[in-house]
Amino acid sequence: MSENWNFITRTILPVISQPGLSPGQDRENGLGDISFSGFFSPIDSSKWIWGVGPVVLIPSATDDRLGSDKWGLGPSLVALTMPGPWVVGSLFSNVWSVGGSGEQDINLFTWQYFINYNIPDSGGWYLTSAPVNTANWEADSGNKWTVPIGGGVGKIFKIGKQPVNAQVSAYYNVEKPEFGADWQLRLQLQFLFPR
Repeated sequence: MSENWNFITRTILPVISQPGLSPGQDRENGLGDISFSGFFSPIDSSKWIWGVGPVVLIPSATDDRLGSDKWGLGPSLVALTMPGPWVVGSLFSNVWSVGGSGEQDINLFTWQYFINYNIPDSGGWYLTSAPVNTANWEADSGNKWTVPIGGGVGKIFKIGKQPVNAQVSAYYNVEKPEFGADWQLRLQLQFLFPR
């Protein structure tokens, strides 16, 4: 953005396969709501890299069961450090609904800590744990939190000149809403655009 500031973006377009939630209901496959975060981050940072900015929820789900049909907006903060082969950090955000035709309001907190170990001399392979902990403040007591634990493996490589980050990981939900999933399987493909 300038001599002193970077603008770092993070866009999540979830592809979801949702099992039926009641007898006779079929599995629903499609796209969920897009989440866009923008972080203003100082160029000259110390051992810690940090950024702060907005997070925007865009109602893009292909089915009502896969999204909220609400626009959302809120603050987001990220901080990380990279000692040796490690990348350790945390991302926080909270989104409130600001419009849309969905029936339920949104007040969703997200905390994602991440720990990566870049395996030396492995050609871009790494081990990772990056669970997405959420709290739905609009839900009934006892159904607010989803708290996963687990991890996986990833690799950074190039397709032509395009850097790509591919990852597979699995997480067990130690805390979840009454009708929440027991497990999460994350298949992630990120196209990287460093400047």
